[in-house]
Amino acid sequence: MRKIILPAMIAATAFAGFMGAQIAQSSSEASAQATTPAKTFDGETVSPTPVVVELFTSQGCSSCPPADTLASRLAKDDSLLVISRPVTYWDRLGWKDTLAREENTRLQRTYAAKGKAGSGVYTPQMVVNGGGGAVGSREGDVRSLVRLAKNSAGPVIVTDRDDNGDVTVTIRGQSRYMAGVSLLALSSSETVQVGRGENGGRKLHYTNVVKSERNLGSWDGSLMQVKLSNADLNVTGADKYAIIVQRPGAGAIVGAKLLDI
Repeated sequence: MRKIILPAMIAATAFAGFMGAQIAQSSSEASAQATTPAKTFDGETVSPTPVVVELFTSQGCSSCPPADTLASRLAKDDSLLVISRPVTYWDRLGWKDTLAREENTRLQRTYAAKGKAGSGVYTPQMVVNGGGGAVGSREGDVRSLVRLAKNSAGPVIVTDRDDNGDVTVTIRGQSRYMAGVSLLALSSSETVQVGRGENGGRKLHYTNVVKSERNLGSWDGSLMQVKLSNADLNVTGADKYAIIVQRPGAGAIVGAKLLDI
């Protein structure tokens, strides 16, 4: 059974019109939007901010495995930070998603309430930089959103690990708005044998699954430093950690960095 419910189909139609208008822009403008230049921090060149792609998926959704596979492929691109967020609302179909978090469901609903192109509460869905969304298995639509994403005005995020293993995260830049800073603990790879439901008998694979999230404070454009201890970076089941800088109320993601630890 396909899980793209009526509101999602309406949103997808609106999204198609939106993408047509966007793609009609001049190639020079599109190129400028797609380019994220390198930045400097205290004279040191740092990596460009990756575009964040969040996949809302479910083990109880028969339409989701192709999107899970696409997420794995996109995650190999260093210019992207792919995050899988399994949701809870299909648990009623006979199989309780073993990776789902209610926080993921709430975040998707908050995105949907903003009414952006491709929004809605459905699976599979990919949301790019906290903005527009697309059906998560439609690679062309997702890549179009990625090309249109802008990160050039985002903050510079630098991490440094001391001899004790503590990591200092430094965020600086120029901003006229507040943004929340979060630490995401991720599992780079998960394999689940589904026992019942629409995917019963299938072995499903997931990439960069959220295990926990922690609020580190707010960034207002001035210098911000946060120290992360070994305990902060030792979440059960996680082997990757990422910093996300996002405007309040599940707004635009303006900065991101996968920690090199």
